[in-house]
Amino acid sequence: MLELRRRVAVAEAANEAKSRFLANLSHEIRSPLNAIYGYAQLVERGAEVNPRDAARVIRRSAEHLTNLVEGLLDIASVEQGIVRVDNGVVRLGAVVEQVAEMFAPLAAEKGLGFACELPARLPEFVRMDERRVRQALINLVSNAVKFTQSGEVRIVLRWSGQVATIDVQDTGPGISKERQERIFVPYERAAGPDADRAGAGLGLAITSAIARMLGGELRLDSEPGRGSCFTLRFMASQVSGFVESGSEAARPTGYEGTRRTILLVDDDADHLAVLRTALGELGFIILQASNGQGALSLATENRIDAVICDVSMPGMSGWDVAARLSRNAGERFPVLMLSANAFERHGLAGQEADHDAFLLKPVDLGALVDALGRQLKLVWIKPVAESMNRAAASDHSISAGARERVERIRSLIRIGHVRGLEEEIKGLEQADAAGADLAARLFGCLDRFDLAAMARILEELPDEWR
Repeated sequence: MLELRRRVAVAEAANEAKSRFLANLSHEIRSPLNAIYGYAQLVERGAEVNPRDAARVIRRSAEHLTNLVEGLLDIASVEQGIVRVDNGVVRLGAVVEQVAEMFAPLAAEKGLGFACELPARLPEFVRMDERRVRQALINLVSNAVKFTQSGEVRIVLRWSGQVATIDVQDTGPGISKERQERIFVPYERAAGPDADRAGAGLGLAITSAIARMLGGELRLDSEPGRGSCFTLRFMASQVSGFVESGSEAARPTGYEGTRRTILLVDDDADHLAVLRTALGELGFIILQASNGQGALSLATENRIDAVICDVSMPGMSGWDVAARLSRNAGERFPVLMLSANAFERHGLAGQEADHDAFLLKPVDLGALVDALGRQLKLVWIKPVAESMNRAAASDHSISAGARERVERIRSLIRIGHVRGLEEEIKGLEQADAAGADLAARLFGCLDRFDLAAMARILEELPDEWR
């Protein structure tokens, strides 16, 4: 009887926690949705709003929603024993610096000290899941800045024996032993005076799940009144002989060789319109179908170079379409699958070979173009850097005002002042026609919070800019 009562009490506590979580989650979702909905209405009404600013707010809000959904999936995956890690070749130091640069201005606004320490000896490239490590680190640093009212926040990276260790230290209120036992449980939020600053109660649970997914661990050392130190450890094996493929390079505007034909298959007209516009601007010939039968007909009647197909469609699913195309095609062409369901990554049993790449919705257009280029072995045309160099070829093409803007941007990069950078890059764009291409590249880095890449772009500028 006592055991039954205990189980009932545990179940009731869990239900109460989930009820609180759902209420908080509603707020977490509605905040970015409000920004997206508001800017969309302003643009639709023709209000005097900067399209670039509106697009940036909408994109960042959408990324916030995506990260929230991905976090929920991470927890569900670990609870179900399904662990998928997407390892890639990454600059570990750059990832840590980018997260630090993201939160340095927030810490400065609160009057907090902020430091990021990297070891003197650190491999340039390691193999790890960049997205998950970045998400875990963002969660930890965000909490440290949020709950620390005085003192400092410090990020310390160490690397030894193919293992990376990241300490996130703060001088906040600290966490009692009793709270430490529950703090990594999903839906648990801060109690007491910090409750009004707590989020959905998922951050630490997600971070702990990520650590386990990466084969590592998340530890906490804290005492009330003495701050906290969260330690994230994970495998990050060194990669030698890797040559980076220019992440700061301009976005392609086309490709060399004959025009390729892409078949788009999706039952959502808006999704088709986005893909048609993005790929059409690159010079692809676009065919589109809203269902599986239409896709098969078009593939039979036309020469197709690649197919981009949504998984979830009424009637014939995307996996069925891929299988039929694979069997019927006289010449094999790449099939890229898109889905909003991460668990569909590998397709139906026995159909693993029917597709060549899988991307999650919402789709990163840059990642889609990159995947398409790899599958078709395209040579991209990227004239932005060339046009910038041509504009810089003579002194009179670059005004003194543009040079001053560049110098101020260099200074702001050193102190990590993100808001100031955005204003200065806007000023550069307006100051001189020669600065438009440079501003576009800098905005691309700023959108990724990649200040290190931004600094490298400025270092590579011709002498005329100095």
